[in-house]
Amino acid sequence: MNTTALIRPAWTPATIALMVIGFMVFWPLGFAMLAYIIWGDRLDGFKRDVNRATDGIFAGCRRGSDKAARWGHGSARTGNVAFDDWREKELERLAEERRKLDEMLTEFDDYARELRRAKDQDEFDRFMANRNKSTSPTTTESSKSATTKRGKGSNLLDD
Repeated sequence: MNTTALIRPAWTPATIALMVIGFMVFWPLGFAMLAYIIWGDRLDGFKRDVNRATDGIFAGCRRGSDKAARWGHGSARTGNVAFDDWREKELERLAEERRKLDEMLTEFDDYARELRRAKDQDEFDRFMANRNKSTSPTTTESSKSATTKRGKGSNLLDD
């Protein structure tokens, strides 16, 4: 068998011609061919590493699907009718418990949200009371006597 290929990561006439044509047609193709010529011999190791990594990822997915099938998330049955019936009842009971817990979580979230709103309202009311207290004019005896001389409800703008 011939071990040398026409297009291999080396400076052969074929690869040089493809690189030049690549630059003339669309410059990124020329750079891609140049990169293949220079670093193409490392592609086998890179390909092996990528394959090993993806095999590891998908092996984890396979293990997860096997576990799911074993625990009743798939349609696999064990063949023991009593066990399968018991498992289905337990899974239904657990689903009901999960639903109850989700409802309780929703109720608690609503309760906590209402507490935060009440606390925020209380803080806002306290701020407004302090603000109004600090911006109100200070009353002295002379201003009280001037108010009584003008009469009740009289205002400078009423003139």
